[in-house]
Amino acid sequence: MRIYGSAGVVKSNLYSVKIVTYKPAMARKPRPAHARIPDAARNVRPARDGRKRRTIRAAGPGDDAPYHHGALHDALLEAAERVLERDGLSGLTLRAVAREAGVSHAAPTHHFGDLTGLVSELAAIGFRQFNATMAAAGAAGTSHLEKAMARAKAYVAYAQAHPGMYGLMFRTERLDMSRPSLREAAEASFAGLAGAIGANRQERIHEQALSLEQAAAIARAWSLVHGFTMLLLDDRLSDILRRSPEGTSAETLLEAMLKVTVGRPPGP
Repeated sequence: MRIYGSAGVVKSNLYSVKIVTYKPAMARKPRPAHARIPDAARNVRPARDGRKRRTIRAAGPGDDAPYHHGALHDALLEAAERVLERDGLSGLTLRAVAREAGVSHAAPTHHFGDLTGLVSELAAIGFRQFNATMAAAGAAGTSHLEKAMARAKAYVAYAQAHPGMYGLMFRTERLDMSRPSLREAAEASFAGLAGAIGANRQERIHEQALSLEQAAAIARAWSLVHGFTMLLLDDRLSDILRRSPEGTSAETLLEAMLKVTVGRPPGP
């Protein structure tokens, strides 16, 4: 079974995503080949949110002339994503973003107010990318089990391709969740998860009024996939894989976990 074959494709920029083999720029140390979820790059198709990526032209300090007002806003977010993936969250500053975009140091402040405003808008884009990936993956499966597996595998693939963005999306203390764009994107992500769990349980889930059993099912599924993803990104699964039967990879390990969890009868 080719993992993420049904995940749809995403192109690696702010408004569309391309799932690529994970390059551990954010990882603490290189991961052995057998610990990776493979072949994500070859099986994904672009999921776009309607906006085209603009070519960024360098400008001298204080010179914003090459950009239309709206184009500069998008160009700064694209620059911010590059800085985030290359230098990590600690390296993501307003000055670093302005330098990356080739504009004046005042430009990010003018468009986003402060660093919290910038990273919140960036996280909103991450959630939209993420949601598009999940939706494409879930739409490709036929049975409830296939859909759930496809979504989980796409979840892991997105995090591998965009470790910086993925990490930012869950750094709530750095984000302003009251910003409409971020709140709406995060709510859409939860709605997608709740809808997938409801389909597996063969019941309708009202996101604002969960039963205890529904809440437990959602938390269980999210904990499993998010926990697996973090262990994989941090190279903490190598020892388990080394002790497993010969030929066991992160891909086969995830599939085995999902079959046990997703395949169980609906219930708490």
